[in-house]
Amino acid sequence: MKSNSILDEFWIELASAKKAILLLDYDGTLAPFSVARDNAVPYSGVRKLLSEIQQETITRLVIISGRSIDDLMPLLALNPLPEIWGCHGWEKLAADGRRSSAPLPVRAIAGLREARRWAMDAGLEDYLETKPASLAVHWRGRPEQKIAEIRERGIGGWQSIATNNGLQIHPFNGGLELRCPGEDKGTVIKTILAGLDPETVMAFLGDDLTDEDGFAAIKGRGLGVLVGHEPRPTLAELQIDPPQGLLNLLAAWRDSVPRKDDLSGKDLS
Repeated sequence: MKSNSILDEFWIELASAKKAILLLDYDGTLAPFSVARDNAVPYSGVRKLLSEIQQETITRLVIISGRSIDDLMPLLALNPLPEIWGCHGWEKLAADGRRSSAPLPVRAIAGLREARRWAMDAGLEDYLETKPASLAVHWRGRPEQKIAEIRERGIGGWQSIATNNGLQIHPFNGGLELRCPGEDKGTVIKTILAGLDPETVMAFLGDDLTDEDGFAAIKGRGLGVLVGHEPRPTLAELQIDPPQGLLNLLAAWRDSVPRKDDLSGKDLS
């Protein structure tokens, strides 16, 4: 990936933008992974940069995460909160504070309830996270033998439930998630794209396999950026190392994108 030339061209484009949107995953992108998920706060300096981008520039800031919105709000600790899409797009918090959610199919609701009962009975309670639109088992920080055991039990117990109820099992960095198909980070970005001016300059930053749907959706329309130390196959156009590469990119965005004051009084239609 020719990251320097790609970024140089992107900053030039961003500097002349009339509208801009920055789409960001949370865990592994804005915040390091943590065994205690409630302690996964953003890297030092990220909140300040996001606040400056949101409050001082023309940027529409959007967080897209597998976490629920209620989990994200205290971790982000931004005031005002940006637009947030939680649970892979099943729920949304608009920038004006309005909340909405897509209805889960009855069959999926029944399947998730059955899967939760199974996990509790199987002794996976300590690893289980119940979300508004999915279930996840987490094994971060566990010994390799324990991880293999949890993975095998989770897949074995959930596979038939998933098949019978139209659900899907997705691996992620540190666990497995049982989800209803139909919403993911790619569908979120496609929804956002549908309402954008075609000249809007945009980028999406993510780290995990679940972010590949987002990279696919933005490809050819904006910049996809993989955040992580280890190279891997990806649809993103470039890769940066956290935290310094992330901080550098956010600072460059803040310094390149037009400020609200610069465009005040101009026709942005």
